[in-house]
Amino acid sequence: MVARQIQLKDPVLLEMLLIERRGQAYFSRKVNELKAADFDKPSLLPGWNRKALIAHVGLNARANRRLVDWAATGVETPMYDSNTQREDEIDFSATLGVEAIRNLSVHGAIDLDVAWRDLPEERWSFEIRTAQGRLVPVSETIWMRMREVWIHAVDIDNGADFADFPKLVIDKMLPDLIAVWRRRRATDVVPNIVIAPTDRDVRLAVDENGAEDLIISGTAVDIVRWGTGRGNIGVFDQHGNKAPTAPRWL
Repeated sequence: MVARQIQLKDPVLLEMLLIERRGQAYFSRKVNELKAADFDKPSLLPGWNRKALIAHVGLNARANRRLVDWAATGVETPMYDSNTQREDEIDFSATLGVEAIRNLSVHGAIDLDVAWRDLPEERWSFEIRTAQGRLVPVSETIWMRMREVWIHAVDIDNGADFADFPKLVIDKMLPDLIAVWRRRRATDVVPNIVIAPTDRDVRLAVDENGAEDLIISGTAVDIVRWGTGRGNIGVFDQHGNKAPTAPRWL
């Protein structure tokens, strides 16, 4: 029997899909290195142990699969049916046994990958709505998932680090930080942050036409680590002081 091949042809999206798969493998390796007793220990996410974190990543794959199904069928299937579904699923799944949580993580990823594989080429531009209410093409699920697996691999607190991330992930995270902070300005007080990585020819501002309240410098890796709230190493403000705590990201 001939193996089924992915129908997507866009080279940029195919590269992103490859890096997402590498991220999933990286995340899975960090999970597999844990002993059973390690699952109840804290993750780097406040209030979450490793069970909850690993279950969340598996459940996130299922949620993204629902968006891909929406694009495939045209029948609206949101990431979550209610405002509490995400939290309810995590709370329940975190009570499962270690092997069940391992399986949830692996099978969720495989299921999503199959959905991407089978999505017809012409459906990749179909617009779906994210859990945050953004209307985006379903191709955005690749980035949403890529970001999820790489960053949460760090949150397992088992040796993963932003320095291990592919360049593409870091490069996409820089404008992602800015975009999220711009949206947060609708409800939160967010200064006009300018990020100026010392190893990239890029300078990004929350408000391109406003006064620069806080200019952040450091390597791109260190700025992404800081901006996602995962550590303040080598990141400084315009006065040469250690950067203050970044605004909330996700």
